[in-house]
Amino acid sequence: MSALLSATCAVPAAGAVLTAALPAGTTGARRRTTKLVALGVSALTLVLAAVVAVRFDPHGDRYQLTESYSWIRSFGITFSLGVDGIGAVLALLTAVLVPMVMLASWHDADPDPASAPAGSDGPADPGTIERRRRTQGFFALILAVEAMVIVSFYATDVFLFYVFFEAMLIPMYFLIGGFGDRAGGPESARQRSYAAVKFLLYNLLGGLVMLAAVIGLYVIAQEQGFGTFDLRTLTSAIADGKLQLSGTAEKALFLGFFFAFAVKAPLWPLHTWLPNAMGEATAGTAVLITAVVDKVGTFAMLRFCLGLFPHASKTFAPAILVLSLIGIVYGALLAVGQKDIKRLVAYASISHFGFIIMGIFALTSQGQSGATLYMVNHGLSTAAWMLVAGFLISRRGSRLIADYGGVQKVAPVLAGTFLIGSLATLSLPGLAPFVSEFLVLVGTFARYPAIGIVATFGIVLAALYALLLYQRTMTGPVKEGVRAMPDLKARELAVVAPLVALTVLFGVYPKPLTDLVNPSVNATLSQVHETDPAPAHPVAATPGGEQK
Repeated sequence: MSALLSATCAVPAAGAVLTAALPAGTTGARRRTTKLVALGVSALTLVLAAVVAVRFDPHGDRYQLTESYSWIRSFGITFSLGVDGIGAVLALLTAVLVPMVMLASWHDADPDPASAPAGSDGPADPGTIERRRRTQGFFALILAVEAMVIVSFYATDVFLFYVFFEAMLIPMYFLIGGFGDRAGGPESARQRSYAAVKFLLYNLLGGLVMLAAVIGLYVIAQEQGFGTFDLRTLTSAIADGKLQLSGTAEKALFLGFFFAFAVKAPLWPLHTWLPNAMGEATAGTAVLITAVVDKVGTFAMLRFCLGLFPHASKTFAPAILVLSLIGIVYGALLAVGQKDIKRLVAYASISHFGFIIMGIFALTSQGQSGATLYMVNHGLSTAAWMLVAGFLISRRGSRLIADYGGVQKVAPVLAGTFLIGSLATLSLPGLAPFVSEFLVLVGTFARYPAIGIVATFGIVLAALYALLLYQRTMTGPVKEGVRAMPDLKARELAVVAPLVALTVLFGVYPKPLTDLVNPSVNATLSQVHETDPAPAHPVAATPGGEQK
């Protein structure tokens, strides 16, 4: 039995403990050591996640590199890990983004130099050591989130998944509430607290509903001789008809799981926590929210909702598609009207998640393949867009779009990378999001043409909010507060360049991703007993037998 998956999960978890235990940063050198240790741990995690993706055989078993350790025997709960193509890709995405987030957030937890006396290395107040502890705490929390997210992508025990699905809320709560955006103004502390509490309450409510559904599934399974939480056992028994759920029970359990995932995704109308959380968090934390943590919700819809409750998934698919469509248009319209850069990106992400969920519940191979690619491509492009926006905000000290103008004249590299992020957001052909959005729309149109047609208006609105943001911030006369703005530094270029390169690479050559995810997508469709709909106009045959 390979221990590669558990090692990939354990390294960031151990790194979080180690980082938190390092001596308090009473000097700049100690804080730098803390950051380098955390960055080194995230780099090692990236290597392990890449090895997992390379060792995964798309033509082999659905779940590979499996591990299983006894945990709570009396309830059939195990620490079971296994990776499919979708989990391998999303875990690798997480491992790629975390080092980028750390580099981008290099000074986000440093003491505020404005409160420090000349010649000192931090604020001269009785809480000096505690405030300097923020560096250790900040980077330890990022590693803790990474560990919990990767476990969620690898978990093949329903209860194990639930535990880490909920546990990741705790470090995220402290990242949002304790390490907020310094450009938030005098009310920022109160606003951060509100955003953090709202994030926690929404997601805890979803988790509690899911816990009731997890318990209900176990009770029903135990009554029929399947006293286990093992996902592979349960899905196999359901597919073979050995484990039977009544129509009412299956629908209730599906809704319990789906509600939790829809909150985390976030799906309209359960989305309202996201703009607050992303607006008040640092740019790096905002990337963790929308590009990493939220992907667990959409991933779980594929793995658990469709796998465990195939009939209920088909029953509720039309209603979910309508909610997704509303989210696409609603998020895009509100993004157009935003005055705050970070809230604009948040509403744009709500629109994008609508496309992802629409692709999942279109129940076609193109739609689900596009949805999975969308998770990856949205993570890369939105991370680049948000991190460059964070660099911009840190220079000007304001999140308001009206405070910017003419940035491309004083910081052309920053403006150029921001333009690439904007173009990726509107799914320009040649950039990665275009491939995934095209597949989602094709897959949706094949089964639900009306929904597919209306969803295309989301692309038009995306072009509107992305290009208007660029025009208002980067072009025109140079605003007074922008004149002395420096361009991107070497560390910031090291953050943005890989994200831009991957966005371009997967825009022109997505085959490495599709080769990994397509077998898992096909397996998911077979679980819900669905095949792609036949073309409305099949190819006609000539009298000689040749097709035309």
